[in-house]
Amino acid sequence: MIFDHPSQPFFLVESVSTLYPMTLETIQGNLYDYPKYYDLVYGSDWKAEFDFLEDCFEKHADVTIERVYEPACGTGRLLVKFADAGYQIGGIDLNPKAVDYCNDRLDRNGYARAATVGDMADFCTAKPIDAAFNTINSFRHLATETQARRHLECVAKALRPGGIYVLGLHLTPTEIEPMQEESWSARRGNLAVISHLWVTDCDLQCRRETVGMSFDIYSPTRQFRIKDEVHFRTYTHLQMADLLRSIGTFDVTECYDFSYDISNPLEVGPASEDVVYVLKKRAL
Repeated sequence: MIFDHPSQPFFLVESVSTLYPMTLETIQGNLYDYPKYYDLVYGSDWKAEFDFLEDCFEKHADVTIERVYEPACGTGRLLVKFADAGYQIGGIDLNPKAVDYCNDRLDRNGYARAATVGDMADFCTAKPIDAAFNTINSFRHLATETQARRHLECVAKALRPGGIYVLGLHLTPTEIEPMQEESWSARRGNLAVISHLWVTDCDLQCRRETVGMSFDIYSPTRQFRIKDEVHFRTYTHLQMADLLRSIGTFDVTECYDFSYDISNPLEVGPASEDVVYVLKKRAL
């Protein structure tokens, strides 16, 4: 599979590894505890997602979108852009370091500290929201069917009728071989990060995929690697359809792939991998 990636890399992986040809010091750690590096990689191509989300708001929502919310908001790479555009924002994430990074960024830009630490399978919003989004596979961190259902129910409860939830994830294809690894990179000033992901185990019966992840960090003063391992719940297109149908609150209005082209909807099937579902909350 492919995991948690921006739609396009900033520059070729080879350019950095050629520039710094060395054996890296390696440390074990939770990549989400390093928001500065995480944000550089995943925030490098924010505009494609932002524009696509606004296109979804215009095309698919039955309400005017003023208040948006991001479950698993991480570093707030998109939340700050929505605040810049005049939306009311909010978000939640399990990782306190990511939430601090997000809120510090919002604070520096003159906005309220709108992100909170919490579980995306157990949250409520102070006010109804018009749209929610979760575009980079974080949904698959929910390890059980119960957690996944609770998450969708929390989003449905928070949304106004006619509001939408834009949910992106990687499905397990059943007609083709899934992708097993990927690398991409990004750079800001003198800091460069190369991200690698590779599947180490996939148990489709238990619906558990184990993935190795690393960040190779290059700066003028230090070059090192952070290694991590994470687990994802697997979904075929039929398993995802069954889950969404069982919630009973959403209609799937359209699907897209990770090219984020609103004019090119996707028919999800057994060969689908990268899928963005646009879910609309039914009228009461």
